[in-house]
Amino acid sequence: MTPQQENKFIAAEWFEVFNAKNIDDLLSLYHEDARHYSPKLKILKPETNGFITGTDALRNWWAEAFEKLPTLHYIPTSLTENEHRVFMEYIRRVDGEPEMLVAEVLEIRNGRIIASRVYHG
Repeated sequence: MTPQQENKFIAAEWFEVFNAKNIDDLLSLYHEDARHYSPKLKILKPETNGFITGTDALRNWWAEAFEKLPTLHYIPTSLTENEHRVFMEYIRRVDGEPEMLVAEVLEIRNGRIIASRVYHG
């Protein structure tokens, strides 16, 4: 498998375990010191300036999101990969909220996500 194929596989797995709300399997895709940026973090937890680091912080972030938004679901629309990253475009669905178009970049080294950045309007 080429690095590009491996990264696309990781992205596909990311969607599967995220939508299953399987935090342990989701975290297994990340390096223990991975860094994550989200504009929602910046709004909901301004002290972070939008960044969290490490799998414990990621676990807490997703556990809180899954608890608050039990119908949260992502529908991938496009994956563009190279040997270092995957650019993912998807639709964010939550019952009772308008759909939101989202873009996210996963930076990947040695088969693990080391950083991710979310962009949406």
